Amino acid sequence: MTDKMLAEKTPPVATMTFNNPARHNAVSSDMWAAAAEIMTDFVADDAVRAIVVTGAGGKAFVSGADISKFEDERANAEAEELYHARTTEAREKLINAPKPTIAKIRGYCIGGGVATALACDIRICSDNARFAIPAAKLGLGYDYAGIRRLVDVVGPSFAKEIFYTARQFSAEEARDMGLVDQVVPADELDSYVQEYAETIAGNAPMTMHALKTSVAELVKDPADRDLDLCDELVEAANHSQDYEEGRAAFMEKRKPNFAGR
Repeated sequence: MTDKMLAEKTPPVATMTFNNPARHNAVSSDMWAAAAEIMTDFVADDAVRAIVVTGAGGKAFVSGADISKFEDERANAEAEELYHARTTEAREKLINAPKPTIAKIRGYCIGGGVATALACDIRICSDNARFAIPAAKLGLGYDYAGIRRLVDVVGPSFAKEIFYTARQFSAEEARDMGLVDQVVPADELDSYVQEYAETIAGNAPMTMHALKTSVAELVKDPADRDLDLCDELVEAANHSQDYEEGRAAFMEKRKPNFAGR
């Protein structure tokens, strides 16, 4: 584990923080490996019901790869392959986490930062956030999976604009294109996201897991969809103790206490 990745649990919410503020939270290979470990731990902890992903220092969420590490971490094909594998593993753990994930974005969200935010279920940013994917300025090819996630969120036309111009977009522009879900004044971002995460964490985990799985299957190619899995998770939720608790709480006009089973 590296000190440039921070993990904090305040159940029912857990927070993973990219902690490299001197470089606007640019991410090294070691940081990606640590991120995967943190996500594994958060997913395994039943006390954690919602996960927040953010950046340290107040100036950036994630600004992409740490170029200062390229000589060591991406100097040859083997090193590049390891870096890509670690990046993919960490983002896949975010995408496939059965628990709701929220990207809390303050300041710069550039390149790999956008890809990391897109790996989360919900994106909430400060009103001074800035977004860009500068691949076309670097001559960098962008993999199909990353482009598909962007297109799934903003649509083909906005995805092309983001890549073709390689310019920075404001928070309001990002919201208009659907890249982020909420824009919040910078001094209110922390409290807003904390309350938002706690609201989500108070809902039934099995219901949210079933919903997240169904949405993930929906955006796949039809031939690849696992509809049986979706049906199984819905059926499990409908026969759970949480469903009984939800109905009882509604009738008794009280807040439900869900156990995730």
